[in-house]
Amino acid sequence: MQYLVIAGTSSAVYVFIMAAIRIFGKKEISQLSIIDLVFILLLSNAVQNAMVGPNTSLLGGLCAAATLFAVNSLLKWLLYKFPKLSGAVQGQALMLVYQGELNRENMRRAKISAPEIEEAAREHGVHSLEEVDLAVLEVDGNISILSGGYKNSRIQKKVHKENR
Repeated sequence: MQYLVIAGTSSAVYVFIMAAIRIFGKKEISQLSIIDLVFILLLSNAVQNAMVGPNTSLLGGLCAAATLFAVNSLLKWLLYKFPKLSGAVQGQALMLVYQGELNRENMRRAKISAPEIEEAAREHGVHSLEEVDLAVLEVDGNISILSGGYKNSRIQKKVHKENR
């Protein structure tokens, strides 16, 4: 019975942490800063007692860990089988830049600033946002950057018009 309680509380903590990450934003799970790492370490310590309670035995810890693995596997299977559930749990990708123009509404929804997008662009070898064809905040919190085609096609059209 004691291990069923551990399994139940571990499952509840898992669901709570998933919901909190979903509510507080995707970028919290992309590349970790020092602040994020400290937060995760403190968070795991804060919920440990909620999962195992007074049972600090090896079996209690293994029961909590096994439950977390099982709940995680079940959730991944459910997300695979039910794509609409996946969208509700993980969210949707958000377009942040299209053809060099910032999408301020999506930036506001994702709580991402222009300097953060500029940093992601530089990490992808792009010098300015004007060169970005498409920047997307992916469901995993990373920003994908596509560049080259938009500006090159504009330059080619301009050269073609000038050569007529």
